[in-house]
Amino acid sequence: MSAQFHLAQVNIARAKGPMDSPVMRGFVEQLDRINALADRSPGFVWRLQTEEGDATALQVFEDERIIVNLSVWASIEALKDYVYSGEHLEILKDKKRWFEKMPGPILALWWIPAGTLPTVDDARQALQTLSVRGPSTAAFSFARPFPAPQMLPA
Repeated sequence: MSAQFHLAQVNIARAKGPMDSPVMRGFVEQLDRINALADRSPGFVWRLQTEEGDATALQVFEDERIIVNLSVWASIEALKDYVYSGEHLEILKDKKRWFEKMPGPILALWWIPAGTLPTVDDARQALQTLSVRGPSTAAFSFARPFPAPQMLPA
């Protein structure tokens, strides 16, 4: 039986400068490699990207220095394995070099029906919901995860 729900995730970050600025060079130089790593990770389903293969050029928020990562995974375990291990973890440890601390949640997770894709509006709503209501079935975090909705009989 295939899963009826997938995990959508959004995370945002406010860059210390434009993507083509010297302060962001180390981050930008690793993007293709890290995106390729995500694409081939077990449980990866989809990620928001431009024709060039990344999402840093997409302006989703009013602040042009806020970048967004929006993706879909088969399970929370698959996403957690990608985020907190190997090459991605090394980049995560360096995030203060490239990104400013932001108020409120910068990561939100939520369940979507398998075969559907989240929109940037869904992502903004998930972050807002988490900020206002805290963790719930509508939006949650790794620290306070919620299980996928109950499976319906096939």
